[in-house]
Amino acid sequence: MSEIPQTLTIAGSDSGGGAGIQADLKTFQELGVYGTSVITAVTAQNTTGVSAIYPMTSQAVQTQLEAIGSDFEIAALKTGMLFDPEIIEKTAAAIQRYSWKKLIVDPVMIAKGGAKLLQPEAVEALKFHLLPLAYLMTPNIPEAEALTGIAITDASSRRQAAEQILLLGAQSVVIKGGHEANTKYAEDYFLDTNGESILFRSDRIETDQTHGTGCTFAAAVTAELAKGRDLQEAICTAKEFIQAAISDPLNIGSGHGPTNHAAYKAGQAANREAARIEIFR
Repeated sequence: MSEIPQTLTIAGSDSGGGAGIQADLKTFQELGVYGTSVITAVTAQNTTGVSAIYPMTSQAVQTQLEAIGSDFEIAALKTGMLFDPEIIEKTAAAIQRYSWKKLIVDPVMIAKGGAKLLQPEAVEALKFHLLPLAYLMTPNIPEAEALTGIAITDASSRRQAAEQILLLGAQSVVIKGGHEANTKYAEDYFLDTNGESILFRSDRIETDQTHGTGCTFAAAVTAELAKGRDLQEAICTAKEFIQAAISDPLNIGSGHGPTNHAAYKAGQAANREAARIEIFR
């Protein structure tokens, strides 16, 4: 029996390698877990944007899910780009069928270049089928606003949006703050159904080398949970991981470049000190 924790990402493929399945598997590898994958769509994209999306059929997704469920012991999993209602329904059914726990739902809705990665009619399917199964949901501010209808302009409205997401069925939520107007810090706000409220703060880095940050963050949480870390510890490590990945850019491409997935592990003490996170309860 293998001792390495096994993880799963259910998401789209990014031909540019910075986000989606590719980012998730790189993150899993760097954090010492074994990664499996179910591809929901193939995208033609690079650092300048998404030029085409080719979704898998729901049957293709189901068959992949069955292949994973029949042979692997998944300790934690994440979803990313799910694209349409049928794929969401097949994903939710498999999660229940195989009793997969520690589900991280990253509601990938819009690419940085503006391409829609989740069909409008799929939003309701996400809320109805997947959120009640979520151990943690990780929306950014625009995604949290789209899911709740609440404009997030301050700490109070951010809390209201988090509470609304919990009412949709998720056990916990972290609203990522990369899109907020704060020019000094990047603040991620956590809330769970027990009322535990935590603010994870890091220094904001002015850069356009941020492609795939959301996927990478959620994958890092997944990896840490698979290793047995508690949720708050997993979120803290994930934020340190992404902070290091942004701090040491690869400068690839002419648009929004990918983050450096190797930075956290490669730099060890130096990078981890640079990626230090402040926690406020």
